[in-house]
Amino acid sequence: MPNALNWFEIPVKDIKRATKFYSTILGKKLMPMEAMGMKSAFFPADMENGSVGGCIIEGKGYKPASSGSLVYLNGGTNLAKVLSKVEKAGGQILLPKTGIGHNGFMAHFKDTEGNKVGLHSMK
Repeated sequence: MPNALNWFEIPVKDIKRATKFYSTILGKKLMPMEAMGMKSAFFPADMENGSVGGCIIEGKGYKPASSGSLVYLNGGTNLAKVLSKVEKAGGQILLPKTGIGHNGFMAHFKDTEGNKVGLHSMK
């Protein structure tokens, strides 16, 4: 098992709003997809070469939450760049950029849907 995490889904209430939010803060295009009556947008990932993938998803049974499991998204080469876009895009910083020793940096934010999400980077 190369990764403990294989796939993740972040529940959203409004797929268009959430797609705009995540595309803005990460500076990456999310790929829209509809299946089984649900709307989703996939984060970029090279899953054929072992990268972990995930999506935001709107559908029955998916409810945004600020408690429970916490997913950490890749904060890129410098976490401060992503964090600087969170509030401008409609989110809220819950935990600012925080050093975690030789493991780099982490932060938490609330997205436009009410989810608590983490970010991680080495700088």
